[in-house]
Amino acid sequence: MSAEGALDLTQANDGGVYFIDAADFDALAAAAEEGQLYVCRADLAGCHDKVELLRRLAVALNMPSGFGQNWDALLDSLRDLGWLHGAGHALLLDHANDLRQAAAKDFDTLLGILHESASFAMGQNRPFFAFLSLPEHPMVLPSHRAS
Repeated sequence: MSAEGALDLTQANDGGVYFIDAADFDALAAAAEEGQLYVCRADLAGCHDKVELLRRLAVALNMPSGFGQNWDALLDSLRDLGWLHGAGHALLLDHANDLRQAAAKDFDTLLGILHESASFAMGQNRPFFAFLSLPEHPMVLPSHRAS
């Protein structure tokens, strides 16, 4: 992260998984678009299991036909994302707490996949951010650069 402690969404090394308040989604989406990242938003309200999670992510990420609907396929897809054009990728997952409360194991597996995907993207010098709305986790918003 930058010296001010705010995320720079154009920097691959700032990539990762972050817990945020849903009220910050619009500001994050704007900052990501300003940084030329592809922004993907998925609403997980009422999402209570792996099957529903994978279905919602497949739709939100416009997954290619043949997406395997399993954890390995999700990891492979998040490592690639070549069909989504942009300098990097920002996933905004709203109401993540619904999944966490209903299916803690699936939530933990998702976090592991997102962390692994971000780490993989860092190795390719490609920004990858996953923002999950969890109300008890505020964070420092990206700083806006003067153009």
